[in-house]
Amino acid sequence: MSMPDTFMGYYRKDGSVGVRNLIAIIPSVFCSAKVAERIAYQVPGSIYFRHPVGCSQVGEDLEVTAKTLIQIGRNPNFAGVVVVGLGCERFSPYELADGIAPTQKMLATVVIQQEGDSLAAIQQGTKYAREMQQIASSQTREAAPVSHLTIGLNCGGSDMTSGLIANPALGIASDKLVARGGSSILSEITELIGTEDILARRAANDTVAAEIRGIIARTEEKLRRQTQQSSNASRTHLISKGNYDGGLSSVVEKSLGSMKKSGSAPFSGTVQYGMTPTAKGLLLLDSPGHDGEVSTGQVAAGAQIILFPTGRGTPTGFPGVPVIKITGNPTTYTKMKENIDINAGRVLTGESSLQAMGEDIYREIVDVASGKMTKSELLGHDEQFCVTRLP
Repeated sequence: MSMPDTFMGYYRKDGSVGVRNLIAIIPSVFCSAKVAERIAYQVPGSIYFRHPVGCSQVGEDLEVTAKTLIQIGRNPNFAGVVVVGLGCERFSPYELADGIAPTQKMLATVVIQQEGDSLAAIQQGTKYAREMQQIASSQTREAAPVSHLTIGLNCGGSDMTSGLIANPALGIASDKLVARGGSSILSEITELIGTEDILARRAANDTVAAEIRGIIARTEEKLRRQTQQSSNASRTHLISKGNYDGGLSSVVEKSLGSMKKSGSAPFSGTVQYGMTPTAKGLLLLDSPGHDGEVSTGQVAAGAQIILFPTGRGTPTGFPGVPVIKITGNPTTYTKMKENIDINAGRVLTGESSLQAMGEDIYREIVDVASGKMTKSELLGHDEQFCVTRLP
């Protein structure tokens, strides 16, 4: 069966294509998060981004927060953005709005201290969001080449089936998208330790190879410092108890399985957290291993969909960005079938081949890009939004 080369998406004025058509309500600081939440509750088709940052930060830590929030607002899944600020934060709501403005999407700013109080700010923000949603609701999906798609490769709650089945199957799907001009973002650097030479051999050139080695080396050194400084020896494990219980014996074994999500395509570049990629194709994002920080970095880099293998099972999702859950463990699928979209465990039971499963995942990507809702969306899961912090 032939693989689809197009999906049905929403064209934006800047030439990007969204797979969802939502209004994002983004607080510039944690103090305005509740007002942002209340605005979103008033307007169907809008989502909000709760976070604990934006104030009492300095230097590069604050800069990463600023860049990441701006990039989230620029993601093509959002037809419009309402920025909600308090008014005295270090990261100005106007700076956030100015950073989003070049996309030419619908945009408005509400500042609580200027409006007078929470109720007034909620009323004004709701007015803006309703006006945007009415316009967005008249937009229709149009055919777009899959070269407009960027997917994030993430995983969590891994077990032995992740590296054997789910991750390699996802790698096949990723290769198919990259071969058709799309982009795929690998990350979770803490779970790539020991694979730097393998990944570097797949780099498009020597510069990218050096960047891959440097990213992984810096993460390994950071983990070395953190484990040496721990006051509790039980906090030094680099993989979780659930990973051990699921049959993974070490971080290197986990890394060798984790890297398989990237398939066999060459790495065309690397991306710093909170930045726009300068290349298309397969990319490596410099990010910690925390699921939320990874997904947030990938969405900030333009990913419209997250692919998420899980052997042990996890329910989490991302606001405004569909998360496709995949498991290679048929028992986990049976237990968590309301959370998991694809049962790659059919390879383990002999009902499917690895190649066929990779093709099924690719088709699911296109279907979700065209409007099919994922299970995490249907259940309202949005836990994965989490801006990384620098020490």
